[in-house]
Amino acid sequence: MYKFNFFLSLLSALFLLSCSDKYMAYTSQYSFKSEAGRPDYRDLNYWAAHPWKKDPSDSIPDRLKEESRDSVADVFFLHPTSYTQRSSSHKMNADADDSYLNAKTDYSSILYQASAFNQHARVFSPRYRQAHIDVFFNKAIKAEEADSIFEIAYSDIKEAFEYYLSHWNKGRPIIIAAHSQGAKMANRLLKEFFDGSTDTVQKTYKSKLVVAYVLGWPVPKQYFTTLKMCMDSVQTGCICSWRTFRKNYIPPYLKTEKGNSFVTNPLTWTTSPEYANNQLNSGSVLYKFNKLYKHATDAQINHGLLWIKKPKFPWSFLYFTKNYHAGDINLFYVNIRENVQQRLGHFEKQ
Repeated sequence: MYKFNFFLSLLSALFLLSCSDKYMAYTSQYSFKSEAGRPDYRDLNYWAAHPWKKDPSDSIPDRLKEESRDSVADVFFLHPTSYTQRSSSHKMNADADDSYLNAKTDYSSILYQASAFNQHARVFSPRYRQAHIDVFFNKAIKAEEADSIFEIAYSDIKEAFEYYLSHWNKGRPIIIAAHSQGAKMANRLLKEFFDGSTDTVQKTYKSKLVVAYVLGWPVPKQYFTTLKMCMDSVQTGCICSWRTFRKNYIPPYLKTEKGNSFVTNPLTWTTSPEYANNQLNSGSVLYKFNKLYKHATDAQINHGLLWIKKPKFPWSFLYFTKNYHAGDINLFYVNIRENVQQRLGHFEKQ
């Protein structure tokens, strides 16, 4: 059943983000090779998004290009799993220099997700030796092995974040944004650098945190010590999180959670179970990046998940899945964009 739901999610991702494998056309842009077989964050090639180079995170949907823009804050974006292809060696951690994978990452999640944060912030997104999709659902992979695979991925992310802090942050406000595997890593990064109240350095980082968007991965209610969920649209130093599914649907592999996860409604920015209708949805960006769909979906929190009715957009009658994991950001693209502005405005007043 898990595999069935996984493949539904994968098909959804293909539908929402792209209708064909277009990534081969971009592979010639990624001919760099590392000496140690791991990312070198001094080299901008190992940043999928960086303010000092032109990359897909700079893209803006046509209907939003007239909006005011600035860069008063920094977004540290951790991209989701793009390592799904098979290879002869079938490594469980991605190669940092895989040209196809880097193209796929940049022209899927960096274009369609990281760009949601570019109106008022510089976007930093490190490449990392991400875990293969099999690690999440293949029961033949033991827990100890999975932990070691995720440790490699996290070690890259931590190194990238420390390099960013020491070389580019310079006291600027920080937004942590992440999806799926990236959100799993974001939980740990937040725990290590922003949670708690005793360490002076940790308190310094926490004072810079505008908000963390931890999307497509659970935030267990007992995980953080001092970091709290955001209770409204302007609160800062807090976390927003959701996982999107069709109304009345709980995947079998999530039923054991029994609602033990924090959830934010991205149409109201509260944790209330109150229903939010689709008129509050300012716009979705789906499989056509420059096409904006207003009022595509509603939202309501239930059983530790975000439930929505079947989204409405052209050809949506062919969209059968009940798992909207691939659309956690895209379905609420403009609402997220607006919320970044709201929270930054409040943060600056403080």
